[in-house]
Amino acid sequence: MEGLLLFAHGARDPAWARPFETIAERLRAARPGTPLAMAYLEFMSPGIEEAAEQLAAAGCTRVHVLPLFLGTGGHVRRDIPPLLDRLRERHGDAIQWLLHAPLGEQEAVLNAISLACLAILE
Repeated sequence: MEGLLLFAHGARDPAWARPFETIAERLRAARPGTPLAMAYLEFMSPGIEEAAEQLAAAGCTRVHVLPLFLGTGGHVRRDIPPLLDRLRERHGDAIQWLLHAPLGEQEAVLNAISLACLAILE
């Protein structure tokens, strides 16, 4: 079974997470049979290990990890790979962890951001 792990930075202000929670709610509504977990790098819960355990408990054998970052910065390059290495060590061959390019580098997102910017000028 495939699952989706959304991974965001986190912040001290809980209001910061509202857009990410909205994304997760919309995805759950669109794909009710797909296990989905939201995780944060710092300041907020759950962390990636706790979210990964939720997906493992749901029976996932393949998890798509999608960083909800605008680009490949230090967190994506330096922080996420060791976290995924720990998940791979913990779960062995039982779960495949697939790291995707950050959300902000996805063509559909770049198009949506461009359209939103253009809409301001109309």
